[in-house]
Amino acid sequence: MIDPSSSEEETDEEGVEEPHRHHHHSQRAAKGQDVGGSFAGGPNNTFGITPGQLAGHGNSNLGVGGNGAGAASSTAATSWGGGGGGGGGASNSLDVPQSSGSLPSRSVSPGLGPDGGTSTSTTATLPAHSPSLNSSHRSGSLPRPLSPSPSLSSDKNEQDFQEREEEERKRRLQLYVFVSRCVAYPFNAKQPTDMTKRQLKVTKQQLESLQQRFQSFLKGETPILADEAFHNAVQSYTELFLRSDRVLHAVTAGGLSSQDFRDVFRLSVERRVRSLPDIDGLSKETVLTSWMVKFDAIFKGVGEDDSRRPGGGPRSQQQQQAQLNQTLHSELALSKEQLYDLFQQILGVKKFEHQLLFNALQLDSSDEQAAAIRRELDGRLQKVAEMEKNRKLMPRFVLKEMEVLYIEELKSSINLLMANLESLPVSKGSADSRYGLQRFKRYNVSGKRRSSLLRSQGSLSRLDQDGPDGESTLSKMDIVLSFTLEVIIMEVKGLKSLAPNRIVYCTMEVEGGEKLQTDQAEASKPMWDTQGDFTTTHPLPQVKMKLFAEAEGMFALEDKELGRIVLRPTPLASKFPEWHKMEVPKNATDKDLRIKIACRMDKPLNMKHCGYLYAWGKGVWKKWKKRYYVLVQVSQYTFAMCSYKEKKTEPSEMFQLDGYTVDYIEAASANLMVGMASDLDGGRFFFNAVKEGDSVVFAADDEAESHLWVMALYRATGQSHKPAPPLTPSGKSSTIAKIQGDTDRARKHGMEEYISADPVKFDHSLLFKLVQTLTLDFRLNDPFASLGWFSPGQIFVLDEYCARYGVRGCYRHLYYLADLLYRAERGTMIDPTLIHYSFAFCASHVHGNRPDGVGTVTHEEKDKFQEIKERLRVRLEYQITNFRSCFPFGRPEGALKATLSLMERVLMKDIMTPVPAEEVRAVIKKCLENAALINYNKLASEAKVEDDLSGEQPGVPPMKKLEDLIHLAELCVDLLQQNEEHYAEAFAWFSDLLVEHAEIFWSFFAVDMDAVLAEQLPDTWDSFPLFQILNDYLRMDDNLKNGRFHQHLRDTFAPQVVRYVDLMESSIAQSIHKGFEKEKWEIKGNGCSTSEDLFWKLDALQSFIHDLHWPDAEFARHLEQRLKLMACDMIESCIQRTENAFQQWLKKGVTFNSTDYVLPAELCAMVNVVLDAKQQSFKLCAVDGVDVHQYHTKIDELIERTSSTMSQGVVSRLLSVLESVISKLARYDEGSILGSILSFTNVSGSGRDLGQSYVNFTRNSMDQIRSKVNDELWILNLFDAWYAAQIQMLGTWLADRMNHSLHPYQCTCLAHIVKKLYTDFELQGVIEENLNSRLYQTVSTRMQTEEATCALTMGMSGYNEMGGEEEAESRPKVKISETSQSSTGSAGMGSTSSLDPATYVNKISNVTTQVVGRMGNVFGKGLGGLGGKLGGGPSSWF
Repeated sequence: MIDPSSSEEETDEEGVEEPHRHHHHSQRAAKGQDVGGSFAGGPNNTFGITPGQLAGHGNSNLGVGGNGAGAASSTAATSWGGGGGGGGGASNSLDVPQSSGSLPSRSVSPGLGPDGGTSTSTTATLPAHSPSLNSSHRSGSLPRPLSPSPSLSSDKNEQDFQEREEEERKRRLQLYVFVSRCVAYPFNAKQPTDMTKRQLKVTKQQLESLQQRFQSFLKGETPILADEAFHNAVQSYTELFLRSDRVLHAVTAGGLSSQDFRDVFRLSVERRVRSLPDIDGLSKETVLTSWMVKFDAIFKGVGEDDSRRPGGGPRSQQQQQAQLNQTLHSELALSKEQLYDLFQQILGVKKFEHQLLFNALQLDSSDEQAAAIRRELDGRLQKVAEMEKNRKLMPRFVLKEMEVLYIEELKSSINLLMANLESLPVSKGSADSRYGLQRFKRYNVSGKRRSSLLRSQGSLSRLDQDGPDGESTLSKMDIVLSFTLEVIIMEVKGLKSLAPNRIVYCTMEVEGGEKLQTDQAEASKPMWDTQGDFTTTHPLPQVKMKLFAEAEGMFALEDKELGRIVLRPTPLASKFPEWHKMEVPKNATDKDLRIKIACRMDKPLNMKHCGYLYAWGKGVWKKWKKRYYVLVQVSQYTFAMCSYKEKKTEPSEMFQLDGYTVDYIEAASANLMVGMASDLDGGRFFFNAVKEGDSVVFAADDEAESHLWVMALYRATGQSHKPAPPLTPSGKSSTIAKIQGDTDRARKHGMEEYISADPVKFDHSLLFKLVQTLTLDFRLNDPFASLGWFSPGQIFVLDEYCARYGVRGCYRHLYYLADLLYRAERGTMIDPTLIHYSFAFCASHVHGNRPDGVGTVTHEEKDKFQEIKERLRVRLEYQITNFRSCFPFGRPEGALKATLSLMERVLMKDIMTPVPAEEVRAVIKKCLENAALINYNKLASEAKVEDDLSGEQPGVPPMKKLEDLIHLAELCVDLLQQNEEHYAEAFAWFSDLLVEHAEIFWSFFAVDMDAVLAEQLPDTWDSFPLFQILNDYLRMDDNLKNGRFHQHLRDTFAPQVVRYVDLMESSIAQSIHKGFEKEKWEIKGNGCSTSEDLFWKLDALQSFIHDLHWPDAEFARHLEQRLKLMACDMIESCIQRTENAFQQWLKKGVTFNSTDYVLPAELCAMVNVVLDAKQQSFKLCAVDGVDVHQYHTKIDELIERTSSTMSQGVVSRLLSVLESVISKLARYDEGSILGSILSFTNVSGSGRDLGQSYVNFTRNSMDQIRSKVNDELWILNLFDAWYAAQIQMLGTWLADRMNHSLHPYQCTCLAHIVKKLYTDFELQGVIEENLNSRLYQTVSTRMQTEEATCALTMGMSGYNEMGGEEEAESRPKVKISETSQSSTGSAGMGSTSSLDPATYVNKISNVTTQVVGRMGNVFGKGLGGLGGKLGGGPSSWF
């Protein structure tokens, strides 16, 4: 039985990982190795990244904090656990050597130290995370505390829990203090602007919503119109992608964004659109664009009701949109306010705690923050000096010589921080907005900044060279101040003596500057709103203003001055409009003139404070008196206290604050320092600046002013000791108490210890690990598919923290690697490129390549790097082995390729020596071998056929197993096609290994296939669809074509194909034999029932074998040749049997020659069989239109002979009727006794009746042939032959009677036949050339002559009675030919030519004369002879 159709392919998607199949597939794997073979060699691929690229990527994307060296602490037990911050992962702790020196405590509480009177701990092991925080900050990093032991009391457990929670809160608050300082005054890092923008990730709920939306579209429930092609594309996308378990796993891991969903659909439809036929006027790009627009509409839920959307309702949508907009800004450069808010969420700091810390730390004061940095750097320098003296405080290095290098690196990092700080422009703090947060400034590395950086580096070098004490000295020329004054004259009062319409105006000028004039006004309304802008370098400028009245006299030269005033503004003066009394001339009438003026003097950026003080010093200001002082910041590290006089640009005296310490003093101490026994004249609140061998005493009249001066000088000196103001009597209203309000409130809430903590006393490596871990957790839980990449704002703060507090770059990246690996091992999707950057940095550092300029390597770094390297190798092997589930549909884009690159990097022994290609290939080969088994087990488990195929479930029929196997084969083909589509590019350098992976995958399938096929019944052909599915895929894959499994498939099915062809050949031969024996020759299709069945079987067999696309070319040619030979033999047998039957049918009814004869339909059916065989033979016997084996030539010759024989037989059978008709006419021949009798008796009727009966016969025969025979060409050829044979027979019959005239009966009959034959065969399509042949012309001419003779002899009436036609229209329309006189009456009567009517009449007359003479002779001879025969003499008849 022929079944050339194959089962439809079903598609299914691979899901998440399943356990390996047990005993059954362990045998399968063993057997599969027989099918699979060894790997072929391939080109070497190096996925390594150059050191320059690594350095660039590390600094720009990961913020390598290479500026600061490692923290000075050596007393901390650093936690390396990937599970979270703090003390997580005790088994992976990095123990720093204990110190025997007297270092300050590293405890989180900075207030406790050697001076605090409490015992200090030599270790600063940070406590574990407290579970009190919300889950968003705790997930992935904060392990939940263990359940309490039943042996302990619940009160003690609760107390321990609260203690841990409180300790964790303190730790995070202290960390937030350090982070907020980094945000407030960054001077090392900037927010990156070249990072890849992360897309919003798709959540599990959104995936379910997307599935519903696409399902609604497929059901036609959306208003989106689409054609069938787009509908099929969406249906395939929904079934294969959206409903895939692998996609659900990736969405749960947070690794797929909405852009990934769109890209997968776009790649899918691009292939579909390319396969569509071209349409005129519609490009494929237009189709693709239209499809993507429709996809976006479905994806976004266009047309959905609000009630159907998740959380439907306008209010909830607005809230969600507002929350989403707020989150979207995290991918952009953030302001300081946004950064504060971000890390409040990360560290779990409350808003009011932030406000307390913000005000107490004066985060809005750039001067305070710069001073804090200077104090930190001084503390670090002291720590380095102490470490240099006591080498035991250092960490253990891999080489002893690195200790000296370590000190140099620490000093170099501090110098670099100083240079970075020095490079910043001097700025003033926004003291006006106490609670306002200044927006973050992004400093571009412009030429101005580079030049300032060079200048700052130069000043640092002078710090080491100038002077015996290594100090640089300032001159008065270095102090440059520039002030901007805004003067607005608003109104004048007291003008009583001037006429109301008198014009008045004012002028204003600054000493040494230009003079400005206001608008003119009438004396009745002396108001202006004119602003004058001035620039001066005088700290104490004079602003002169005068009031004038325009002169009235014609000859007056000058306007009249009414009054004047001189203002001496300062930056601290009021900026609001005030009334001032003007000086008037002596003879002025109006004495009480007042003017309203607003004068504002801006403080330059480098002026930190100014005001009037009393001062005395040993070297400067040796006389105690009141002067105007300005605190000037020359650079970030250089400040000067200058005194100025009016109208002077340069300071009168000055001293540099480097090395001085400022503090409050009592009045008695000030008197002693000045050397006066009595109280000093002037000043109530005293403070001094002290240095070895020098001191300067200051005094202010106001307590608040003295406090402001002390704080400004405290920030300028950079001293570690913070001056404390003297206590005031209780109940006394004190300005200092108001200013200290923020500090008091902070102290009230327990914030003082965090504010006053010395950063140098903390192990910032551990603190940074905590903030980095919490930041990573926060990042992985935000709405973006970050894959572990930090946002620009997060990376900026982490960079600044590392640089400012000296976190070693290798420590930072090792922490990062541990966190990333921990989360990757627990199902979170992490970008391998990100891991590659950190790993490459650590590898470069451990092998001494100094990616961040740090050349020292500790034992802990090296050991931990090896541990992480091994963990990373195991993880990468797992990902490569499970590449389908770890990177579903090739997403994230490029992740698998980056994983392979990272694997090659991990396998490198050092940074310079590339790993041998064979080693990389061996690892990937092993992974892909395991992947083949895992993928096949998953697929079999998904298809739910594992138990059926394994044989472990009894009672499964063989047919059910075969169906399951065919379904599994379709899934296997889909899986490998997906591998080729989504993963081949990643494995481009290991393409041969991917091919080997596919071969091993098929080897596991071969085990099941062999087992199922062995159970099938013999001579069953249901397994051929399996071969077609597999072979159609394998033959189109250039890598798997003729591979091991392909050969195994060929060897398995070759015997079945041969057996099938043998049985089909025998079956066809038997059907021919039995069919023709029982054939009734009824027309069916293009032949008879037997021939139709034969040709269908032959065609189906050849089509089936052709559709197998047999892989072996030689065997395929053998099958082809055998099938062509079989077809040739079967067709030959069919033709021979048909011809025999045709001859038998011709012999039937040979004696029946009447005009009532009808050609049998059976003969037409036989003709159709032969004609159909001719058409089928070319397809069945030739190969692609070429007669390769000459079988078609052989059968075609047989068909032509048979067809010709049949045509001749039909014509001869039809001519027998004409022969019978003319035999009847022969009875009327001249001289025939029977003819004479029939003429007198008129027994047989007229000749026209006999002619009409024959014409009807020809017409019926032509209709029968035309309706029953299928080949038009054969019909035309038959009609040509039949027509020619009829004319030939008539011409021969007439030629035999050339010397005799025709009887009227004969004439009328033949004339009618000849005329109708022409017209009837003309209607059947016989061409004019064959119709009007020379023979027909001879016959037609003869019949015209005979008709004319009959008409003349018998008269028209008599002729008409015999059946002749009178109408001229009925005459035959033929060309008359002249008969040559030399002609002897043969058939060839000379050439013919057209005659005009006159010639025609003459010819007819001549013919008539000849005919009359002949007729006289005929009648004379005839009648005389007849009389003699009847009566013996001429007179006896009558």
